[in-house]
Amino acid sequence: MKVVYSDIHQHHAPERELTREGYTPYFECPQRAETILQALRATPGFQIVPPSAHPADLLRKIHDPGYLHFLEGIYPAWVKASEPASGVVPVTFAQGGRRPADLVNQTGYYCFDTTPIVGGTYEAALAAAHCAQSAAELLLGGGKAVYALCRPPGHHAATALCGGYCYLNNAALAATRLGGRVALLDIDYHHGNGTQEIFYASDQVLFLSLHADPDHAYPFFWGFADERGKGKGEGCTRNFPLPAGTADQCYLETLDQALALIQSFGPDYLVLSAGFDLLAGDPLGDFAVSLEGLKRIGEKLAGLRLPTLVVQEGGYNLGKLGGAALALLGPFA
Repeated sequence: MKVVYSDIHQHHAPERELTREGYTPYFECPQRAETILQALRATPGFQIVPPSAHPADLLRKIHDPGYLHFLEGIYPAWVKASEPASGVVPVTFAQGGRRPADLVNQTGYYCFDTTPIVGGTYEAALAAAHCAQSAAELLLGGGKAVYALCRPPGHHAATALCGGYCYLNNAALAATRLGGRVALLDIDYHHGNGTQEIFYASDQVLFLSLHADPDHAYPFFWGFADERGKGKGEGCTRNFPLPAGTADQCYLETLDQALALIQSFGPDYLVLSAGFDLLAGDPLGDFAVSLEGLKRIGEKLAGLRLPTLVVQEGGYNLGKLGGAALALLGPFA
């Protein structure tokens, strides 16, 4: 199985983030991808390949040009304005207001939370996007399953919003590059609100998400079961919010419902947003899915016999990430 990976992700390394507890160490750290990479390199059957560079055309199909301009230019503008060099963090949020002309003042316009932007953020996010696009190219070239080891993750990034550690939506880029009918399944503990927003009116992408109930878990404002799409995309969004403590049996039974919808949709490709924060013991989640349960998820998905692109999203227990990747990807390898 080919694994598309770029070490440029290491350039994105915020030291801290602003949470309800004040400033805390940044959970979405470079060690996440490196831990997974080490496990895959030590296991036969995985081939690590670098991404190719890609023009910005596809990015502009997914993301607003003004937003892309903001991501690329905000950090140097922030430092030039004598703001803290430790990272860009908004102090006000637009709530639907108009965009200011000054780049620094656009921070709360293009961010929905306090996810920091540092000197290497845009470069790393762009490399992750290239990993996803390159993985799609490999799938289009005849691959049966490809893994994009993306960091930073992307499923919270909307058309013109960053947040939740996400800046560019890697899974959405991959699905768009693949074309045709795509089933995009998100198994991250947190709802993929950005992916949902991007495809909410599309009848070519079936978006399904199994995640923590937003009544108690981040991102709070999206991911309810009655969100079903709009316009020609009505019915092509399906959310499965799950309670705290969800373990293997409940999760796998819910997954079976999602798989039935995928089969009815008849996709040409499957894109999987793979978050390992669904596992028991993750510091940012409260599910109780085991590694064996994650392996069963991989087996069920591989059983669909669809060309599959796995995109890395969350997962913050460094001690479990390597084993998680092997458990999920093993049935595809």
